[in-house]
Amino acid sequence: MTGTEQLLDPERVRRLFDLAGSVQAWNGGHYNDDPYPAWQRLRERAPVQEGTVHELSGIDEDLMFHGLPYPDRPHYSAFSWAACDATYRNPETFASSAEAVDLEEGEPGPVNSMLSMGGAQHRRYRALVQPSFSPVKVRWWVEHWIETTVNALIDAFEHAGRAELNVELCAAIPVLTITGSFGLPIDRALDVRESLAQPDRIIEMLAPVVAARRESPEDDLISVLVQSEITDEDGETHRLSDPEIHSFALLLLAAGSGTTWKQMGITLAALLQRPALLDAVKADRSLLRAAIEESLRWSPTDPMFSRWVTEDVDFFGAHLPKGAVLHICLGAANRDPARWDRPDEYDPSRPMRPSFGFGGGPHACLGQHVARAEMTVAINALFDRLPEIRLDPDAEPPRLIGFYERGATAIPVLFD
Repeated sequence: MTGTEQLLDPERVRRLFDLAGSVQAWNGGHYNDDPYPAWQRLRERAPVQEGTVHELSGIDEDLMFHGLPYPDRPHYSAFSWAACDATYRNPETFASSAEAVDLEEGEPGPVNSMLSMGGAQHRRYRALVQPSFSPVKVRWWVEHWIETTVNALIDAFEHAGRAELNVELCAAIPVLTITGSFGLPIDRALDVRESLAQPDRIIEMLAPVVAARRESPEDDLISVLVQSEITDEDGETHRLSDPEIHSFALLLLAAGSGTTWKQMGITLAALLQRPALLDAVKADRSLLRAAIEESLRWSPTDPMFSRWVTEDVDFFGAHLPKGAVLHICLGAANRDPARWDRPDEYDPSRPMRPSFGFGGGPHACLGQHVARAEMTVAINALFDRLPEIRLDPDAEPPRLIGFYERGATAIPVLFD
């Protein structure tokens, strides 16, 4: 991969990945406060409460995110680890989409996205791509796309003596990785990011690749999809149609380009703002895994997801009617003192326990192992190639901002 620095225009990256800009305003990207004190008070008040997470946190404006706005449905929010865990463990009562509540019994669910599927249908479709995102397949991702992308990006700023890591590294890695795995050229990567709200534009970019892979498969994700076969409920086996492939692709492109960059920035900001910990991780790279997992617990980039209630249920002291939306406040659950000591501290040395950094239940993040690999390869490469890396003391230090999507502001570093 050559010429990455020219093809990924820094100003365009900055605009498309600006948490505080207009692109993210709809989900609270301009939110500058720390929401965790409010979430602590809410968790201590009751594990499940009526209202949305942002309303209960004191935000008056209407925000949108997964499960929002749905103004005609009653809304509830879960804040404790136990309540969020119980929600994830009961997908029959707490469905991943509104369609599961609205459909008549026996009517098949929608096939437009795995996020809208449940039960056996979700398991069948997810099983088609799960092997490509499994831990044993991570090396495939690293060797085909991640290492090349990371090193090309560092090449672009290595001799400058300084960089802004959000724009010049973190934002670019996931979008180049996922678009590369779909056979799209580098110069279309930001077109994909810019078109996430216009799926027809992305399908126009993908259609020629799908057609080409049907004729001649290669070693990429589109080839996996065009060769996949699925058995429906009647026992009939068929290859995926173009609309089914497009559905998979839209979901994976949106997820793959939109979350890992923020979590990578959160992890790097946490390390760079703790010089002793930074030096320890540089000296002993085995500590990096714990640093990443602690970042996922301490400040998950998406601290809330939602589920739809399929039947009347009494749940942790609240009565939830059928059709209600239950918002799972993962951020609050990940700092529940019933599960972790000193939960508000970023401490990678704490005993490692699973968190909700990648969600939970049947819809846990499909690409979580690839995301971990992207963060691990990128941070290791930074420390290998720029061992003197440190925050620029003359620049504003990074801050964590955003409400329903959280991330670090600019991460200015020196490494001369």
